[in-house]
Amino acid sequence: MEKSLTEGNSLKQIIGFAFPLLLGNLFQQMYNLADSIIVGKALGINALASVGASSSLNFLILGFCMGLCGGFAIPVAQSFGARDYSAMRRYVMNAAVLSAGIAVVIAAVTAVFCRQILILIRTPENILDGAYLYLVIIFIGIPFTVLYNMAAGILRALGDSKSPFLFLAVSTVLNIAGDLLTILVLGMGVEGAALATITAQAVSGICCVIYMKKKFSILKMGKEECHPSGRKMKTLLGMGVPMGLQFSITAIGSVMMQSAVNSLGSDIVAAFTAGLKVKQFAMAPFDALSNTSATFCGQNLGARKLDRIRKGIGQMILIGFLYSLLASFCMIFLGSHMVRIFVDSTETDVIRYAHQYLRCMGYFFSLLAVLNVVRSAVQGLGHSGSAMLAGLLEMVARTGMSLFVIPVYGFTAACFTDQTAWVAASTYIVIDFLLIMRREQAKSLQPLGR
Repeated sequence: MEKSLTEGNSLKQIIGFAFPLLLGNLFQQMYNLADSIIVGKALGINALASVGASSSLNFLILGFCMGLCGGFAIPVAQSFGARDYSAMRRYVMNAAVLSAGIAVVIAAVTAVFCRQILILIRTPENILDGAYLYLVIIFIGIPFTVLYNMAAGILRALGDSKSPFLFLAVSTVLNIAGDLLTILVLGMGVEGAALATITAQAVSGICCVIYMKKKFSILKMGKEECHPSGRKMKTLLGMGVPMGLQFSITAIGSVMMQSAVNSLGSDIVAAFTAGLKVKQFAMAPFDALSNTSATFCGQNLGARKLDRIRKGIGQMILIGFLYSLLASFCMIFLGSHMVRIFVDSTETDVIRYAHQYLRCMGYFFSLLAVLNVVRSAVQGLGHSGSAMLAGLLEMVARTGMSLFVIPVYGFTAACFTDQTAWVAASTYIVIDFLLIMRREQAKSLQPLGR
């Protein structure tokens, strides 16, 4: 069932690998869309703002977990590309041990301090209780999030992007059904949406693990491969922690931005939330290309096919740019219609603010075609620290805008904060990628034995 990305037509393989990832990302966004649509329509603007006010904090914690799992999968992909299957299995086993321990610790700590953090980021008083109730349940369910992302990361490292999508699609249907049951039938508030989400994530994670154990004989471990290895754990943490921190560092800037937006009132928080949901949905193709880039580069680095890496990166950037033209058009000209999915048409101020946010986003959206692909390529090449530095630049840009510009110019400045971060990160990561490839090329030209 495993598939190598080191041979054959690179464009065909990239599209074939990325398409299930795209569908999976779209279904994953439907988790959030289902929550937002049902919450916004059934429970009102304050409930929607309660979910939205915690979104950046949610990304701060869950982003670290997803980045960590993505980093753990890179040595698996590199070993698979190099055809060192024993090392690959050892990495899988040690990644499972590390993931379980880290997930439990993060869930416990974040659940305990959830309310204090929401107060720290200036969540409006009228939505604080709802935001806390929603977020604390999501945090308690972190082990399920890690379970799915770790299992899916291993499957993708072995070239299988279809199976994680199929399990995620099933769990998305369960999530939507759970939202309808808990909110519309049982009369629960935002806590119903959170319970439905973590239940669906648990189902997708368990299904991935069962499928992986039954269908991937290459992962069947010998007795000697089941022992924990300090060396392998060190390598995994060296890849995973910087990638997790990259997500979290980026999210810190988003938390600062959320804090600045929260101070502008619940109407703008609701508008920001609706615009953010559209943006996240529109970013799904970029996220698919990002995951493809990491696996493609990891496998081909293991096989030492540097020219194939360069060609594949160029092809992925071109695909992303062509898509961005369509997405930008929709945001700029159709944004007001898109946000009506989440808010009632009578909320004219909320719709106006949300469309402004999307319109400003649309003019810069093509930057993500470069940033997401190249940053993940750097990660796949084993330079997670460089990707983390790009995330640090994003954080600095967002924090600077949030502290010094948004308080002066208000929501208009918030509409250009993400774009400022993208410019800063893209400039650095493209230069760093070119330097990394030059060093790898020089290494390949060295005589054997040196």
